[in-house]
Amino acid sequence: MSNMSLVTTFFLSGLPHPPVLDTTLFALFLVIYILTVLGNLLILTVIRVDSHLHTPMYYFLTNLSFIDMWFSTVTVPKMLMTLVSPGGGAISFYSCVAQLYSFHFLGSTECFLYTVMSYDRYLAISYPLRYSSMMSGRVCALLAAGTWLTGSLHSAVQTSLTFHLPYCGPNQIQHYFCDAPPILKLACADTSANEMVIFVNIGVVASGCFLLIALSYVSIVCSILRIRTSEGRHRAFQTCASHCIVVLCFFGPGIFIYLRPGSRDAVDGVVAVFYTVLTPLLNPVVYTLRNKEVKKALLKLKYGSVFTRGK
Repeated sequence: MSNMSLVTTFFLSGLPHPPVLDTTLFALFLVIYILTVLGNLLILTVIRVDSHLHTPMYYFLTNLSFIDMWFSTVTVPKMLMTLVSPGGGAISFYSCVAQLYSFHFLGSTECFLYTVMSYDRYLAISYPLRYSSMMSGRVCALLAAGTWLTGSLHSAVQTSLTFHLPYCGPNQIQHYFCDAPPILKLACADTSANEMVIFVNIGVVASGCFLLIALSYVSIVCSILRIRTSEGRHRAFQTCASHCIVVLCFFGPGIFIYLRPGSRDAVDGVVAVFYTVLTPLLNPVVYTLRNKEVKKALLKLKYGSVFTRGK
């Protein structure tokens, strides 16, 4: 990071909205945040205690739930502070660095994890007899570790490119969290090279992951169409539908913000809500309400605990 940076504190402008909605938005986002944390904790607990869910798909789902829980925690509490406190938008320079790194670390790791999960579904549906040997516990652990390591390296590049520049003047970030595009607008230097590298970096990761996911699902659909029974085809489609819903909700807003020319602060702030606030909530909702195995495990957990208390 540059020694020329004189700014010690940034101020987040928060989510663009009329001031009269402060209390309403605070209550709404607080409820969503609590549901997100509790929902993902519930998934983690259910998968851990139910031995029937100790499969590769649910192993990756525990990683996804853990990421979503912290992904929301990185941005939402600070956004809530900007809604209820006049000075709630203040954030120190190094806290801003930490927030940007954590945000891109968790976000890019989730991006890679969605790709791994689509590959897992492809193997499960296309090679059911060889699936258990192809996706052994060691392979799952290596794939998961690879997503975390790659995500950390990708985030380190984003963070170093952003904060290597000097910040010596304006300190008002037009966003509700520290992200590269609005921060670069405050730099006291030419940012065109940084913006291009970040654009290419995110573009390669996002488009590469999305292309691999799309190819996996094209192959999955071809395999499903070869299933003879309509019940088998329906079950296979239902298994993959949950993943597709969450993937589209995650990639859509992200591509809109990072991979389009120009930037509109108000629009970007509103669109960012979808993948920082709503997508982490979609994970427990989609994977529990649309998944019979998880619902069955939830019922076992509920009635098992009631039975235990009765004893």
